[in-house]
Amino acid sequence: MPDLTTDVRYIKGIGEQRAKALAKLHIATLRDLIAYFPRSYEDRSAVTPIAALQDGETACVEAMVAAPPTLSRVRRGLELVKLRAVDATGTLEITFFNQPYMRDQLKAGDTYTFCGKAEGTLLRKQMVNPVVEREGQHLLTGRIVPIYPLTAGVSQSILIRSVAQGLDACRDQIPDPLPESVRQEHKLCHISYAYDQIHFPADQETLSIARRRLVFEELFLFAIGLKKLRTRRETVSAAPCPATDLSDFHAALPFDLTAAQQRVIGEILADMASGRPMNRLVQGDVGSGKTMVAAAAVVCAARNGLQSALMAPTEILAEQHHRGLAPLLEGLGLRCALLTGSMPAARRRAVLRQLSEGEVDLAIGTHALISADVAYRNLGLVVTDEQHRFGVAQRSALSAKGTDPHLLVMSATPIPRTLALIIYGDLDVSVIDQLPPGRQSVDTFAVPGSYHQRIYAFLRKHIAAGRQAYIICPMVEENNALPDDRKAVKEYAAMLQEKVFPDLRIAFVHGKMKAKEKDAVMSAFAAGETDILVSTTVVEVGVDVPNAVVMVIENAERFGLSQLHQLRGRVGRGQHKSYCILISDNRSDETRARLKAMTQLHDGFRIAEEDLKLRGPGDFFGQRQHGLPAMKIADLSCDLTLLQEAQGAAEQLLREDPELSKHPLTAQRVEELFAAQSTSFN
Repeated sequence: MPDLTTDVRYIKGIGEQRAKALAKLHIATLRDLIAYFPRSYEDRSAVTPIAALQDGETACVEAMVAAPPTLSRVRRGLELVKLRAVDATGTLEITFFNQPYMRDQLKAGDTYTFCGKAEGTLLRKQMVNPVVEREGQHLLTGRIVPIYPLTAGVSQSILIRSVAQGLDACRDQIPDPLPESVRQEHKLCHISYAYDQIHFPADQETLSIARRRLVFEELFLFAIGLKKLRTRRETVSAAPCPATDLSDFHAALPFDLTAAQQRVIGEILADMASGRPMNRLVQGDVGSGKTMVAAAAVVCAARNGLQSALMAPTEILAEQHHRGLAPLLEGLGLRCALLTGSMPAARRRAVLRQLSEGEVDLAIGTHALISADVAYRNLGLVVTDEQHRFGVAQRSALSAKGTDPHLLVMSATPIPRTLALIIYGDLDVSVIDQLPPGRQSVDTFAVPGSYHQRIYAFLRKHIAAGRQAYIICPMVEENNALPDDRKAVKEYAAMLQEKVFPDLRIAFVHGKMKAKEKDAVMSAFAAGETDILVSTTVVEVGVDVPNAVVMVIENAERFGLSQLHQLRGRVGRGQHKSYCILISDNRSDETRARLKAMTQLHDGFRIAEEDLKLRGPGDFFGQRQHGLPAMKIADLSCDLTLLQEAQGAAEQLLREDPELSKHPLTAQRVEELFAAQSTSFN
């Protein structure tokens, strides 16, 4: 009898070939298979008579194949199977492209259900490549049908059949990680019923019952895991760092800190003095002054005899931090060093020696800071910049270089507070919700593609005045293949250089370039050696170029609002008036609402709330890298009430059974959920 750890290839009806295709979707075991949830559903329960088919509607008809199907080869690579199907009300012409096996599968005189998009005229109804099922079978038609995320080589029907076979193999032995008392108290259905109905719901009501149960379970396990991470933190002690006099630090700054910055510095200093390791996320909009807040923490650590390390995602950002912070901190008597992968060997050896002997108070660098050969004399504070570029594993690796050092995470991606408390559940959250005085808002316009010539003239005017500009191309997806950002960016840059701005200096940058190449292009742009930089979103977290004043974003509908806001934050960093132009020919109401919001809102947190409402958190983070488990079924923007319920249940269970010794299955599932993200509870 198979159990949930059984390899899918041993499940009846799946076999070696299908298992290989499923592996592309990270489905290896029976549990992976039944936990691969649908992304949406299609109601195929109603049958429409042929005569009632409306052009453009997706419908199911039950009809008899009137004559043997015919196969014709139109040209190389194109084969057509054609047939006529009839019911009591009329005739339907059906065509299958490149599915020659359909000729032998469909028999004249037999009745089938055909589901697809109706086309044609009143007298000549047609369907192309419909889903087909023999009369009386109800797996792909005649019911609410699940629609799964796919990959090359795996079709909906393969996945639907595989999941059905998987459920048949284990329906009665799915272990339930929810304690029975929790299940009953929160009126949740049994686990086997939930899995059956989430994949093959009898109706909308049973789907909703199943989804509520599985969402609750996921949020409950998630909440327990976060609570355990927090508890583990609270039991660890760290040498207290009493707050020191920072009046000389404030006096050395060329500006006054905002009230928000001062409040957050107060929270950080209180953490550092508490005798427990600080674990704090500082969120602030682009330009809100997070780096100065981190600098105050570094000064406090140094005056308590501790070293600090600041890790940035790219060399160019590390260098930017070093240029900005070193003069300020060295003026206060701190010793700073830069450590990156591309440093000359002799310089690197010298910095490593200084770090290990305690001659450096602050090391600023990239992943080079966590290389095996880097040792610190007394690392007491770790600062990571742009958290969404680092996973939990990387910040753990840096923390491991010291003895439970204080951790400060800086993020310029504003996240609604409710969501931040969940996603960074193992961190305390501080928000810098004020911009320094004098920081200007960027005028934002949403226009159609027909404005290109006017936009190019606008760019030329600003470049003639000595300014610079960014143009962002989204990655282009063709035929569901992986997007190729290289091609889109290169071609666009070449077109601009040849046809629009032959006299200007145009460069391009994309994610597939080597780090050194990227850094070289960005450094040249920062140094004013390039007029227009054509890029994908790699500049979203980027270098400070105060001279760049125009940000043009092509196909703006492809980006989330928070991402658009991040990109817009690349301009408006100097004293010149700056502009962001969003180009989109997508006229859907949702796109219009989102782009209109961008032209009206400038506060990153308001934009984040709006983004969450419009798109949900899956898109909100794109490729999430914060290192906590990804949600399979819960949607944090819609399931907040259920989340609070699940958090309450988790807290109650941990009060009664802190080690989960009476609930081994719950403990095991929590461990598995977080183990995939290298977040250990030991």
